[in-house]
Amino acid sequence: MRPDQNGLAVSLGRRVHITTLGCRLNEAESEEWAERFRDAGFRVVDASAPADLVVVNTCAVTQEAVRKSRGVLRRSQRANPGARLIVSGCLATLADSAVSAETGVDLIVANRDKDRLVEIALTTLSLPAMPEAAANDAAGALFARGRQRAFIKIQDGCRYSCTFCITTVARGAERSRTHAEIIGAIDRLVEQGIREVVLTGVHLGGYGGDSGSTLSELIARILGETGIPRLRIGSLEPWDLGDAFWRCFEDPRLMPHLHLPLQSGSDRVLRRMARRCKTAEFARLVEQGRARVPDLNITTDIIVGFPCESEEDWDETLAFAESMRFGHIHAFAYSPRAGTRAAEMPGQVDSRTKHRRLIALKDLALRIRTAVLREQIGKSVEILCEGNPDGERRETRFGYSPNYLPVQVATHETAIDGNQLVKVVLSGLDDGGLALVGQPTDGRTDSRD
Repeated sequence: MRPDQNGLAVSLGRRVHITTLGCRLNEAESEEWAERFRDAGFRVVDASAPADLVVVNTCAVTQEAVRKSRGVLRRSQRANPGARLIVSGCLATLADSAVSAETGVDLIVANRDKDRLVEIALTTLSLPAMPEAAANDAAGALFARGRQRAFIKIQDGCRYSCTFCITTVARGAERSRTHAEIIGAIDRLVEQGIREVVLTGVHLGGYGGDSGSTLSELIARILGETGIPRLRIGSLEPWDLGDAFWRCFEDPRLMPHLHLPLQSGSDRVLRRMARRCKTAEFARLVEQGRARVPDLNITTDIIVGFPCESEEDWDETLAFAESMRFGHIHAFAYSPRAGTRAAEMPGQVDSRTKHRRLIALKDLALRIRTAVLREQIGKSVEILCEGNPDGERRETRFGYSPNYLPVQVATHETAIDGNQLVKVVLSGLDDGGLALVGQPTDGRTDSRD
């Protein structure tokens, strides 16, 4: 054992780097691994530092995600040639034999065993736990991985089978964590200085379906029993949201932003996707949310060029997206994913058409986003500034408004640190027009309060 440059007792050969691809659920799982490795006496390091153990949490939702995951594996091996390499996530689950053939992979942990990854790694790779060397600093480990807010996994798996989605195969049946587990995890983060938590899962709206609870009940308990200053909800399928859900937003600590995946603005395409929510229902849900939650920002996903998507279907999607005034559209071209029903459908759209439609949607999304940003000018909001608290003076600090709009906070007259809540007046747009500018007010909140 020797002290590192920060004065922590760290054993040689016990530095772990965790790389995450894909969804926020993967991020939440990686954060849990980081905490458990730290409890076992490891130091969590970022990509710039050498590592003795590398864990890659892969994604396989699209063929492009598979390509990126394999690329990360190769780069990880080159960057740390002497490190032990652990691979988990959807690629490891769906293509176990292929991943096994990757040179340098020491251990594969499938999704079904993700919750036990650290335990399996310690046993299989003969890495003894050394809790006496643990650094009890979840916030520090989070910042070391380049993360600001903490993702908390509340459930896994999905009961539905959208025709384009491989997740049901990769993640399996729905499984919910207990209220006690989730609240305990949030309490630990609050004690260590985390200001914002995001609840994540594959099918968040299905939380508690296997245990007699609901997402609304969980949110109410979190807000009633923890001191987390800001709570967010991850991607949420646009159904199963009742009156109890909207009442949760009466507590201002539940941030007014929802990411509701639309996928298409054409009901004909939605039927081929096997989506449970059609456009009229989606529009009613958005109308209800905006009526119940002041300044609610709705963001979404849209797939471009799904099999048999006609020009009429596409025009309907553009018109519907414009009418919804989304604060952000995650737009991506459809690519066949082996193992899904959509991959075998006739009428695959050609690449040139998909590219043309994708450009049109991104142009529309930018116009809508600019209008949404401009509507915020003049409002007073509280921003959580990103970054590791480092005490450095900077020209600006970046953060997000409660409704998850990007804000550049001017700091030239005020010392503002990372992980600090700051009250600002939104005075305009930045030079690129992609973020708001916030001027701190005298009533700014100190992160140490």
